[in-house]
Amino acid sequence: MSLRKTKFRDQHSEVDTGPLNDILFILLMFFLMISTLANPNVIKMSVPKAKSDTKQKQSVVVSVDKDKNLYVGSKKIIADSLESVLRKYINEGDSIKPAVVINADSIAQWGEIVRVMKVARRLGATTSATVTGNE
Repeated sequence: MSLRKTKFRDQHSEVDTGPLNDILFILLMFFLMISTLANPNVIKMSVPKAKSDTKQKQSVVVSVDKDKNLYVGSKKIIADSLESVLRKYINEGDSIKPAVVINADSIAQWGEIVRVMKVARRLGATTSATVTGNE
């Protein structure tokens, strides 16, 4: 039996790069997709333009403290006169209604906050409430 010895020079050693190419392609696609999701400016939208003579909505701040005291801006008002005071800020004939922002203390009673919201909505204004507390 004769065994042939192969010479070292006759052997060709190659690294198979097929699986490496697949992994690099998958990583490339992953990073491309993630980079488009992370960019907030990807969605192109046409933003409407405003004319120079448009009115800007005003916001009226109503504050409610823990003792049921009401303030419009920085002026303290009586609870019974809330509707008449808000009516000065919210014109009936005006097409643009201001927003009424209600600042309430964290231990204020929700009944007062809801009452202020009902009065503002009755006058046609939009409302939003924020609650602040001493933490």
